Amino acid sequence: MRKLKLQMQITVDGFVAGPEGQQDWMTFSRDEKIIKVRNDLANSMDTILMGRKMTDGFVSYWESIVKNPEHPEFSFAKIMVDTPKIVFSKSQKTIEGLNVTITNEDVVEVVNALKNKKGKDIIVYGGAGFVSSLIENNLIDEYYLITNPTAIGDGLKIFKQRTRLQLVKTTTFKCGKVVNKFVPLK
Repeated sequence: MRKLKLQMQITVDGFVAGPEGQQDWMTFSRDEKIIKVRNDLANSMDTILMGRKMTDGFVSYWESIVKNPEHPEFSFAKIMVDTPKIVFSKSQKTIEGLNVTITNEDVVEVVNALKNKKGKDIIVYGGAGFVSSLIENNLIDEYYLITNPTAIGDGLKIFKQRTRLQLVKTTTFKCGKVVNKFVPLK
């Protein structure tokens, strides 16, 4: 069975975005160790899941980079553009972007059907509300939470209820980021 993996940036005080969705608190680094962790995770999947609200920014960002082969993130952008993306929306029927499809179907049914198909794992990058629904329905198999050395005091969270997790691995980086891999405690 395929796993659903979450990769998400988070603050030390547990927020994934500012109150209005701001992400200006993230620490950016071209550290080769960070790039390897990100690329290893991306190479373990063949499907990306997203909520509708984050799709436009995600798709336009990576599609703009893939137009410039000289860009330092070109090879990663190619993976993001070429990988099939499924966007969940309650009302929107169409969406723009390469390798992007939209579904209005039940998230639990769609995710469980995807997990039962052959292939590599599935990854979700966000947004906050969509990820919260995946967590509430116990659909995430592995959490890769990238903690930034920043506290913002207020914002959007993905955990809306008590969620017991087991720490599997911690990777630290010179820039102060920490990637914690968790699995749900049964």
